[in-house]
Amino acid sequence: MARHTFFCIDAHTCGNPVRLVVGGGPLLPNVSMAEKREIFLRDHDWVRRALMFEPRGHDGMSGAILYPSSRNDCDLGILFIEVSGCLPMCGHGAIGAVTAAIEGGLVVPKSKGKLSLEAPAGKIEVEYARSGELVEQVRLFNVPSYLHAQDIELDIPGLGLIKVDVAYGGNYYAVIEPQVNWPGLDGMSANDVLRLSPLVRQAAEAKLAPVHPEDNRIRGVSHVMWTDKPHLERAHGRNAVFYGDKAIDRSPCGTGSSARMAQLVARGRMNVGDTFVHESIIGTTFECRVEGETQVGDKKAIKPSVAGWARVIGHNTIFVSNINPLAHGFQIA
Repeated sequence: MARHTFFCIDAHTCGNPVRLVVGGGPLLPNVSMAEKREIFLRDHDWVRRALMFEPRGHDGMSGAILYPSSRNDCDLGILFIEVSGCLPMCGHGAIGAVTAAIEGGLVVPKSKGKLSLEAPAGKIEVEYARSGELVEQVRLFNVPSYLHAQDIELDIPGLGLIKVDVAYGGNYYAVIEPQVNWPGLDGMSANDVLRLSPLVRQAAEAKLAPVHPEDNRIRGVSHVMWTDKPHLERAHGRNAVFYGDKAIDRSPCGTGSSARMAQLVARGRMNVGDTFVHESIIGTTFECRVEGETQVGDKKAIKPSVAGWARVIGHNTIFVSNINPLAHGFQIA
């Protein structure tokens, strides 16, 4: 019998799952995390499917695997895995992974309260605050984020003609604000998000097919963000983010918050130094900031940061055995 064993720390970041693989992940060569991502997808994608899909996961499952970094200026390398594939960057996943790694003693930072992560999308600086053994908050200084295109008209079955912006925050987002044919989140159920988002994503990708100006391995509209006014008094905005085939982010979404701020700055509705408290579909929040300005190719961009909390909910030893007919997972269409 061939059996693979994976040791995982299960956590959630503001409600969205993070399964951190701390043992059993495939050995990968000492190359950049961007190259590791390609190798993993080519040779080891069964690991992602086995750990993220049913019966061990679900449609919204998300996780990460820690690796040594190929960079001298980074403490850790991180590979993000989820039902939809291996993302270049995942904000809630990084917050959860850092929390689990620090609380579990898996990494000793060079500088107290700080870490540097090598993600496939680039270097991510991290600051975290502890109370005893508990990590209370993690702030990510995310990759440069920018507005790729604005006021793109899409004809969506069930909605009609809508306008979307496409922005990058580590992944590409189709961002939808309230308008004539879409009055906002209060009149939208979770089933509506799941039904309409794939149509929006497909239409936005067909019209734009975005490619990162500095790394052509990062491409394609992968997420859809429905935005609206907040319910919470202290928040500045609210969202429902769709990803994968049938998933809604329970957190406010880290790369999505970065993309949203980039969009708002480009439209003149936020400035450098502004704080943006982002509310999720379940009412949890990230505290985000526009830290500075920069460039991505020929595009004006921002330096975003995103802060949130995560909680470890258990340790999980997972077996993947060839005697199990469903060893490598499944999804229901």
